[in-house]
Amino acid sequence: MSKPPTVTAPRQILWSTVVTVISAAILIGAEVFGAAFAGGWALAILFGLDDTAAHILQAVLFVLGVVVMVAFIRNAQRIEPFTKRA
Repeated sequence: MSKPPTVTAPRQILWSTVVTVISAAILIGAEVFGAAFAGGWALAILFGLDDTAAHILQAVLFVLGVVVMVAFIRNAQRIEPFTKRA
């Protein structure tokens, strides 16, 4: 026997929370991606790598930065929900 469909209340977006999390993500993202670029450049000089290797290192650190940002937004959404039941 199938279950009867459940009626759920509509969700309301909490714009103040969304704006706060996006603002924090922009700030943290600027720091993370700036550090990835500068860190890749500095490590390339430290290890005496050529320009191609420096760009590859920067790309790897950039991807790591994307992973950090995705984790930040997921955790922020879990702590500060973007929606609530109306």
